[in-house]
Amino acid sequence: MNPLHRIIITLSLILASALPSLADTPYMELVDKADKACAEGKWDEAARALQDAIKEEPDNPGNVLLLSNIGMVRYNLGLDSLAIETFNRALDIAPSSVTIIANRAKVYTAMGLEQEAFNDYSRIMLLDSTYVTARFNHGLIAMRHRMFDVAKEDFEYLKKHYPASDEALIGEAAMHSLTGEYKEAIPLYTEILRKIKEPEYYGARAYCYLVTGDLQAAAEDIARALELAPDDGELYLYRAALNKMHFRPDDARKDAEKAIKLGVDPARAREFINK
Repeated sequence: MNPLHRIIITLSLILASALPSLADTPYMELVDKADKACAEGKWDEAARALQDAIKEEPDNPGNVLLLSNIGMVRYNLGLDSLAIETFNRALDIAPSSVTIIANRAKVYTAMGLEQEAFNDYSRIMLLDSTYVTARFNHGLIAMRHRMFDVAKEDFEYLKKHYPASDEALIGEAAMHSLTGEYKEAIPLYTEILRKIKEPEYYGARAYCYLVTGDLQAAAEDIARALELAPDDGELYLYRAALNKMHFRPDDARKDAEKAIKLGVDPARAREFINK
């Protein structure tokens, strides 16, 4: 289920259960209409229905959640800056809403504004220490920006307090990879892939296999990942490395050139192109 659709359904249930007499009001009918539009990916229609609901009952306390949903609808429409503006309005009303802050952080990340997203996740962690996803994303951003002590603290916290969570497992695997403990990372990625068969985790395990010299396993993981994400330049770079290890320089060059076309930094691919 689409996360936004889930949020609106939750809001509908909350309002209907708390205020059963309003279940058939124009306000709830508009919320239900937005719910249905989101389920069908009709974002423009959903935005109009949510805005009309707010106009119908401007003093309804549920409007702050509708504003948050409007922000996510606008994000789905590609209107990132307008989405941020909407979240800001919602937070003026409910400054401690971790849901709204998390939605804004997601959009900041998509916009490449990782410092702003990092600050929002830090804020969520102060408001709700049990919000696993916020701490996980906080750690990922820290790791990408080489704040390794911060990332380690976040992932160790998850491992200690939420050891059964996917986030704890992924964080531990990422930290092993980051610190060069590739053999230790492999079984963790294998455990992750039992539950989450995403190309990024096949790719991460493939890289570990490449570094540790298990080329057959690396080839299998790269092939699986490319089936799922045929436009991922990083995977072509891994395959270029694999081809170079197999003494196939022409194939390595072709893969490296493909990686560059898909956005990989040419400096990283240079060694596979130059003879």
